[in-house]
Amino acid sequence: MRRRASLVLLALAVFCAAMAPTLRWYAFPRLAKIPPNQYQETVLEAKPATLLNYSTLRAEKVDKITIIQTLKGNVEESRRIERDAGRDVVVWDALAYVTGPDGTMVSKVPERYIFDAHTQDPVHATGESVDGDPVRREGIEFKWPFLTEKRDYQYFDAQTRTSAPIHYKGTRTFRGTEVYYFEQTIPWTKVPMPKTMPVKGITPKLLADSGLTRWYTTKRMFWVEPVTGAPVNGEEIHKEELRNAKALMGRDTLTVFEGHLKMREDYVESIGEMVSSNRLMVLMLVSYLPWSFTVLALLLLALALWLEARSRRPAPGPAAAPLTLPV
Repeated sequence: MRRRASLVLLALAVFCAAMAPTLRWYAFPRLAKIPPNQYQETVLEAKPATLLNYSTLRAEKVDKITIIQTLKGNVEESRRIERDAGRDVVVWDALAYVTGPDGTMVSKVPERYIFDAHTQDPVHATGESVDGDPVRREGIEFKWPFLTEKRDYQYFDAQTRTSAPIHYKGTRTFRGTEVYYFEQTIPWTKVPMPKTMPVKGITPKLLADSGLTRWYTTKRMFWVEPVTGAPVNGEEIHKEELRNAKALMGRDTLTVFEGHLKMREDYVESIGEMVSSNRLMVLMLVSYLPWSFTVLALLLLALALWLEARSRRPAPGPAAAPLTLPV
């Protein structure tokens, strides 16, 4: 009976030992994915800020500038691209919508971001664009990979349409959660005019024909939860200028927008709650369950060996008869 029990325990130990690497290296890449229908909205505010008044063509101090960043999963496009890509693909139709202090539109820049659902590596396909212009992304945008590493990444900048390193600056604690802090600085760079302008009748072509050029610089900062790769907070020190404007506006350089953008408090809280729930699921696949199966396999193996050793121990023989000595 002991021999049979030890064999059963040994089989269970082998099963648990096989499940540990299977969960980590097989199940994790196939289960930890960005859903194709995800919708997310983030609001950033600059208080105070500098904004160009197009009616007076002067830069003015304003109480607040708001950027509403939406990411909307396009399921139909994801399925279309997956047929050719041979892997799970997510298509995000993104929109950066900028409003002034009175809520009127200042600018809006749409994007289409196509990437691998697990690794977040860009997938190049028809439709990849920024403000209607075709682009070919290198590196990440909006989100870091699962199990983010302590290293620099290539991060795509939508204004310049190019990628540049975003540098790992250390591990920090943000509201009780260990995060990795990343920072990227884009130097002054000439960038295209947005296709949608805040004043009717003013077009990018009209501004370009007048000799005006748009220049931009920014310092972006992200606090990234490393297990999920999701930014739990973000800030940006942003500045835009119109140059070669003397003939049209009386001065060579005119500030279009300047401000320190910070994520609004209610969105910081909601994103933190979402990241906490997703973090637990990822940890179950990469840490909690694999280690639990490993420990259980060792315990079952030890118990099986103990039972096997007991089953092979020789049974005690009959008691020897007492020795009778002659009287």
